[in-house]
Amino acid sequence: MDVKRIDLEEWGDALPTSGYEVFHEPAALSVLEDHTNADLQLYGAYKGQQAVGLLPVFVTDRSIGRAVLSPPVSLSVPRLGPIVTPNSPKRRKRERINSALVEAVVDDLDIEKRSTLFRMTCPVDYADPRPFRWNDLSVEPEFTYVVDIEDADDLEDAMAGFSKSLRNEMRRYDEVDLSIETEGIDTALRIYDDVVDRYEQYDDTAPMSRAFLRDLLSSLDDDRWRVYAARTPDGTYKSGIITLYSGDLAYYWHGGVTASYDHVSVNNLLHRVILDDLVTDPELETVTGYDLVGANTERLCEYKGKFNGELRPYYVIESSGLGMQVAKTTYKKISGSLSKG
Repeated sequence: MDVKRIDLEEWGDALPTSGYEVFHEPAALSVLEDHTNADLQLYGAYKGQQAVGLLPVFVTDRSIGRAVLSPPVSLSVPRLGPIVTPNSPKRRKRERINSALVEAVVDDLDIEKRSTLFRMTCPVDYADPRPFRWNDLSVEPEFTYVVDIEDADDLEDAMAGFSKSLRNEMRRYDEVDLSIETEGIDTALRIYDDVVDRYEQYDDTAPMSRAFLRDLLSSLDDDRWRVYAARTPDGTYKSGIITLYSGDLAYYWHGGVTASYDHVSVNNLLHRVILDDLVTDPELETVTGYDLVGANTERLCEYKGKFNGELRPYYVIESSGLGMQVAKTTYKKISGSLSKG
């Protein structure tokens, strides 16, 4: 097996049709590189001419040390990391590909050095992080909720497992004179303002910039994102949600500010329209799950849990041991300079 660095064109040719995150798209990776001070390095594992493994990383070298990140910080990318796509269903072959890819990247980037910070958040479909642990890296699970819509014939099927209160609110969409439509990048930037306000309420900084959001949506194909906006009959904006799409997942990425209309949660109505599109729109027929993007913050899980989504683990991998203490110090010093704003 040959593991080598590849360019974005080769990456796009090797990307599978499913089992990867939306930020693995070549256009997304390119925008990420444009908005960081890190170098994008792409690794491909090949068996003959067939790509069987992929891994993108963002590398920053400073006098105080090196940071190897996937995804980069401060850009609101939930997950990135490795993709393993064997051309055989046998577990042993998958394990060999996975181990070879990990070992090659660890060696090529000198990740074992104490002055190197390595941090990676893996895709939900990446189920075997053991090779990272075998290379003395720390592996910890985190979680997200994914609403299964694969077998849903209509909206009622999709909502069948939801809490009673959530179902009742969603069903009120036809009773209120609120319109929810898909709009464009200008509305996405309006939603961004909601995101900034919400983070400020918790004395925190928004996880991305307006410029990054604009460039990302401008670069991605139209079938990789939608912007849903709720408006009153006179056109007044009430709330909105930005959704992203990979081959098999829809992502509740940003938005959904708390708002009510006619005693109904606008946020619930937005999700209702998104779900309806997911189960009825032929353009979204490959999507099998609605990822609520996170189940790790207790105050948010009370609401997200109403959707009865499957609790799916994904793995966060970091430098470990004594070297991690040095890496954390390095990270604090360089993290503010990794994003270009």
